[in-house]
Amino acid sequence: MMLGFLLARAGVDVVVLEKHADFLRDFRGDTIHPSTLNLMKELGFLDEFLQLPHQKAFELEGWFGDTRAIIADFSRLPAPCNYIALMPQWDFLSFLATKGAAFKTFRLLMRTEAKSLIEEAGKIVGVEARGPDGPLAIRADLTVAADGRHSTLRDAAGLKVIDLGAPMDVLWFRIPREDGDGAEIAGHFDAGSIFIRINRGDYWQCGYVIAKGSLEALQARGLDAFKTNVARLMRIPIARLANIASFDDVKLLSVAVDRLEKWRRPGFLAIGDAAHAMSPIGGVGINLAVQDAVAAANQLAAPLLARSVGDDDLAAVERRRLFPARATQWAQVMAQNNIVVRALSQTTPLKPPLAFRLIGRFAFLRRLMARLVGLGVRPEHVRTGQG
Repeated sequence: MMLGFLLARAGVDVVVLEKHADFLRDFRGDTIHPSTLNLMKELGFLDEFLQLPHQKAFELEGWFGDTRAIIADFSRLPAPCNYIALMPQWDFLSFLATKGAAFKTFRLLMRTEAKSLIEEAGKIVGVEARGPDGPLAIRADLTVAADGRHSTLRDAAGLKVIDLGAPMDVLWFRIPREDGDGAEIAGHFDAGSIFIRINRGDYWQCGYVIAKGSLEALQARGLDAFKTNVARLMRIPIARLANIASFDDVKLLSVAVDRLEKWRRPGFLAIGDAAHAMSPIGGVGINLAVQDAVAAANQLAAPLLARSVGDDDLAAVERRRLFPARATQWAQVMAQNNIVVRALSQTTPLKPPLAFRLIGRFAFLRRLMARLVGLGVRPEHVRTGQG
């Protein structure tokens, strides 16, 4: 959506496909980081964007056993984009769709699913799709796969995936929020358990991390055992979890960390999770995808307007965004192997690692963590004008 908006704004004819009738998906990436807020500011949309319902998180809080520390202080980043905005992704997408609709070069087709690629003489020249009125073919100088970690178009392009591995899955659910609960995003690490809470106003969006493939064993121990452990980690009475009536109220996110060996073919480019699936660690996935979109628009708007986009242009996008993707995934894999696996496998009380203790002690490290999480590696800036 971001790429389509930026290219249409620059005068490129764009068609965006969305297979559903709306954007209402639950438990999608809902953390809008300072890097994305800065882009809204550059586009002149920030004040309007922040009229949408959201919560602000100025700090990221961590617990190892009974030891608490602030591990990222976003308030020290340049204002006014010095916090994480917690906003439903459907509102973000709808906002961009409305902005795109202001341009005659932007077309959004809802209830239209890309099914396969159209290839001629070794080049991708469009997609075969199915819309509300049946099959249709959409031909294009460039086809972009932004359809997530289970990308249909990526598979159709035959691009090789490098699996970096993920030792965990996450169970997502909601707990009603009460006065006195606090407001910040928090991660709780304990022997055999990892728990994340995200402030969504009147409820907590909660993530309970489990070892990959261990869901059946957790369910076999029973719902009461699960709720008892969640209540312990949140330090709340178990009665607060009355809305979880069965495991049907708990949704499984199968975590993957992977990336394409090559993001492109002639006439085709993958971005976002279609190019590099991220772990939920740091909540960076949607923000990296937005950064990919901005970099792609900056590089491709001019050749697309000239109807001359070539492999060198697509390779330039991949080169620019490969390092941020690799660096972020390296950090995520390190965290998985050194923190997540340790916490989930340990049966004795968990001691805070040295890095955690140092971050809690030194403010400059909290500022560094805020920069790495909030702005990321190689943040992008809008270079395209309005056509």
